[in-house]
Amino acid sequence: MHVPKKGLRAFGIAESYSGRTSSTLAGVVMRKDLRIDGFSFGTVTVGGTDATDTILAMIRDLERSDLNVVMLSGCVIAWFNVISPVVIHEKTGLPVICVTYEDSDGLLGDIRRHFPDDLTRVTRYMELGERSPVALRTHQTIFIRSWGIEHRDAAVLCNDFTLEGKIPEPLRVARLCARSAAPDPRNPREDCP
Repeated sequence: MHVPKKGLRAFGIAESYSGRTSSTLAGVVMRKDLRIDGFSFGTVTVGGTDATDTILAMIRDLERSDLNVVMLSGCVIAWFNVISPVVIHEKTGLPVICVTYEDSDGLLGDIRRHFPDDLTRVTRYMELGERSPVALRTHQTIFIRSWGIEHRDAAVLCNDFTLEGKIPEPLRVARLCARSAAPDPRNPREDCP
């Protein structure tokens, strides 16, 4: 991947967690010049284990061969539904960057408390590895993990895609789309659980 390329396309994925039985994911295809040229949506089970498969289906549904990188807004979504970026990288051949926004000691203790007999979930979380801080030119700090791309290049891409604050634009727009697409719990529809 040629990181300085202006036409480089990121597929940013974020969720809107509503506290119901499912959570809405939105994916936005954004070029490095910040032009948007694609969307995809999916649903994951709150507390489930289907996040990785849903993201793979979202990528497949795009039917695009011009994606260069997948950006995730967090690797643990929808109440401990752990994404496997390694699997996403292996099955798509695309580099994966996971971005989080706060320093923390991690979620291992919470996962073990809520899912004491779920060794698969614990293992999947532990396989994510450590996060590394990245100082953005906006004077904010984010934390990233990356697969299939050097940490330095992942940091450059996060900087290039961040206009202000600390959320890279593909993830910021994906989050807005997910919120708009998610069912409103104050106004339930018949097709919502």
